[in-house]
Amino acid sequence: MTTAISTQSRKEEDAAPPLSGLTVLDLGQIYLGPYAGLLLAKAGANVIKVEPVTGEPARRRSDVRGAGFPFCMLNANKRSISINLKSERGRQLLVDLARQADVLLENFLPGVLDRLGVGWSVLSEANPRLVYASGSGFGLAGPDRDRLAMDLTVQAVTGVMSVTGYEDGEPLKSGAAFADFISGVHLYGAIMTALYARERTGRGQLVEVAMQEAVLPTLASNLGMLHSSGGRSAPRTGNRHGGLAVAPYNVYQCRDGHVALICQVEDHWKGLVEAMERRDLADDPRFATNAARVANMDDTDAIVGAWARAYTRAELNEKAQRFHFLAGSVRDLPEVMNDDAMHERGMLETIDHPELGTVVLPNSPLRFHGSARITSEPSERLGASNDAVLGGMLGLNADELEDLRRGGVI
Repeated sequence: MTTAISTQSRKEEDAAPPLSGLTVLDLGQIYLGPYAGLLLAKAGANVIKVEPVTGEPARRRSDVRGAGFPFCMLNANKRSISINLKSERGRQLLVDLARQADVLLENFLPGVLDRLGVGWSVLSEANPRLVYASGSGFGLAGPDRDRLAMDLTVQAVTGVMSVTGYEDGEPLKSGAAFADFISGVHLYGAIMTALYARERTGRGQLVEVAMQEAVLPTLASNLGMLHSSGGRSAPRTGNRHGGLAVAPYNVYQCRDGHVALICQVEDHWKGLVEAMERRDLADDPRFATNAARVANMDDTDAIVGAWARAYTRAELNEKAQRFHFLAGSVRDLPEVMNDDAMHERGMLETIDHPELGTVVLPNSPLRFHGSARITSEPSERLGASNDAVLGGMLGLNADELEDLRRGGVI
């Protein structure tokens, strides 16, 4: 007999978070590296954010309207230290910290830390158990190794923009910075895999994620169309299925906005037909199967679209639940950030930030049942934990720390 897991049946504080006792040096910048670091922090790791003495780029651009929020979001629950890695003493501090760390992650252009003398070869010699994680645009080797990369340019070169938008329109980027974040998730996965391997071998290793390679599998539907068309370029399909292989699959106007609606399997279509009170469609050869509906996609969309316009988003969602087909309201960001269910589950969390005031932050989507869920703590001021980390881990006294400050090392 199987029993459902009840989140109420166990005390969440039964066990420590799974990565308790793990020390991570997070040299990440912008989104990719910091998001991997955030996932580690929210799983219980002691994450030390290592920044230049001027701050990493995302911190420096916080004077632009709204730009401070991403830094606050991605660097919650981390201790901030500042180190000038262009100084010999600063580089030695990083090596000394790496000797006591389990993980170091970074997403600089390949070769930057090597040229500074604190790359994988140096740090792994100092600490053979270190997992060194590198995120980059195109990988640590290969002809594109030295190309600069950001989310927008990666969306361009991977073909994502070529299939986003409408066939008669311009290529479009995704509204979300998904290339950065999906790469950060992959980097987290690589780190955890290497830590698991270390349990068997006793040694760390170099792991890497290239943004271009992390994004490519997201084009599965579009690549399917490319294959089936004999290698011809896949068209932009708007809100329809990327491979034009499922119908209905679109965004439809309704009385108070728009709803995305999909019939992924035939049972979904049967439910939608019942909801529309159009049982005649079940026997109509133009709509009897998914293949037939794909062949008559315009007619399929016209029928569903005409029906949807008579209802509100809430009414359509209720029908989807009752008749078992897929639907989701197109919501704006204020609606999303006030979602009662996500607040109740702790995915959205309200905190008081010393610089931004009251903010609502997304939490980690990773949940470890039986372990305490870690609440968000505000991102720290630059170098706020210099004394605690460098004093605690390296045994530096107050005079030595002051010398480092006067010398521009921290």
